[in-house]
Amino acid sequence: MLEIWGRTNSINVQKAMWTVAELGLDHVRHDAGGAFGVVDTDDYVKMNPNRLVPTIRDGELVLWESHAIVRYLAAKHDAGGLWPTDIVVRADSDRWMDWMANTLNGPMRPVFWGLIRTPPEQRDDAAIAEGVTALAAAFTVLNAALDGRDFIAGDRLTMGDIPIGCAAYRYLALDIERPSLPNMEAWYARLTGRPAFRDHVMLPLT
Repeated sequence: MLEIWGRTNSINVQKAMWTVAELGLDHVRHDAGGAFGVVDTDDYVKMNPNRLVPTIRDGELVLWESHAIVRYLAAKHDAGGLWPTDIVVRADSDRWMDWMANTLNGPMRPVFWGLIRTPPEQRDDAAIAEGVTALAAAFTVLNAALDGRDFIAGDRLTMGDIPIGCAAYRYLALDIERPSLPNMEAWYARLTGRPAFRDHVMLPLT
């Protein structure tokens, strides 16, 4: 059976768990990371020397890095669906997965950690403000790309939607100023109609 290590409030674990739920895969998840520890144990470090979550074990395969996990599970269990077999659509999905990692992750971290995981008296307000500005610019790019599209790579959900969808939930749930993003908000509303997204991504921010 597929095994997953990670805590439910980790955005990277949420990517994997949303994928697992979309695919309806039998699995067992082990709490790990953060307050749960585990990641520094010898057994875990043998699986993932980075001491991060998530990590999965699927038969003989042990895999870490959340986007690699999403791609692997989608390709194995839903080729032509979450994992596009059309090379152009797949490239588009891949592009947006990389964009999330390279463009959104940077500014999201000081904003999310600053507002959610840092006591008010210890916050770096300048870093938070700078991150909010950068996120607004990035999500404006996404909003433009979604013009005329139901999902990131076309008319159906693909692996490309999953990392950005997790980030979008956090962005829209934070108490910050945001520009008008009608295309993104319509796309996000479609995500919220999916039980797997609600169950594994739309969790209290902690």
